Amino acid sequence: MSATAAVIVAALVQGAGDDPLSTALSLAVPSEYRPLIQEAGNACPEVTPNLLAALLTQESGFNPKARSPVGAQGIAQFMPSTWETHGVDGNGDGKRDVWDPEDAIPAAAGYLCGIAKDIDEVPGDKQSNMLAAYNAGSGAVRKYGGVPPYKETQNYVKSIRALADRPAKGGGTTSPNQAANAVNAAQEMIGTPYSWGGGTAAGPSTGNCCSPNGSSGSATSGFDCSGLTLYAYGKAGIPLPRTAAQQYAASEPLTPGQARPGDLVFYGSNPASIHHVGIYVGGGWMIDAPRPGTRVKFDRLDVMSDLYSFARPKPGHSKEI
Repeated sequence: MSATAAVIVAALVQGAGDDPLSTALSLAVPSEYRPLIQEAGNACPEVTPNLLAALLTQESGFNPKARSPVGAQGIAQFMPSTWETHGVDGNGDGKRDVWDPEDAIPAAAGYLCGIAKDIDEVPGDKQSNMLAAYNAGSGAVRKYGGVPPYKETQNYVKSIRALADRPAKGGGTTSPNQAANAVNAAQEMIGTPYSWGGGTAAGPSTGNCCSPNGSSGSATSGFDCSGLTLYAYGKAGIPLPRTAAQQYAASEPLTPGQARPGDLVFYGSNPASIHHVGIYVGGGWMIDAPRPGTRVKFDRLDVMSDLYSFARPKPGHSKEI
């Protein structure tokens, strides 16, 4: 990544109100807990709001008075000894109260992050290992080199991951984790040459002739705009059709206020005239393959004057049309 790209990424992560991808929360959560989960769900890279919400759903169903037969307490089901070590005063009222979600939710996120750091050297999926350790202890995860062969723990991890990856209710659209994978895949292609007609689900490829201005991609391995989005979403497990207009037809249109990082940004005057697509990354920026003679890069959304719509790909509805 170039120094300029690194600065942009840092700004997106740190800028107030930019809504970086990790803040996306698509699960149904009681309204009084949404702000707590949104904030606590950004405590470290391994924890997302959706994953934290899924864990709380699994642990207590968001019941702050839950008590298990073995003595686990509160919305995050801390054992008293664990709370004694890892409980926090999240609301600054001078008390660490396991029964208070304003304390227990940030404490759960912090505890998960501590676990993730503690078992960082264990091979395998970091989120699954972290959840397994939350359930069975870090020692068991280390002993077995990943999720231990305990049916309860394996089902626990599977249930939370499945819930965390569930698409937004009613939309049948890309989940936050899939969107994150698409953004990451596109970001890894920063600096790849533009090639008219270039790019497949497998990566950069030579293109063809010719663009409206007569440029040929037949001698250049790289991406055009829709080739890049096709590749990025392919890495997220979502096949897209080839052209920008077809990709718009295979996606769910959004208002700008609904857009989150990972959504697609389309340019044109109507669906039939769409001529460009990029991947929104938050804060008024996207990753795109702009035009012949350029490379894949970060661009402002206003780089073109005819922004038509944001849209979210719909898995299973991406056949070429």
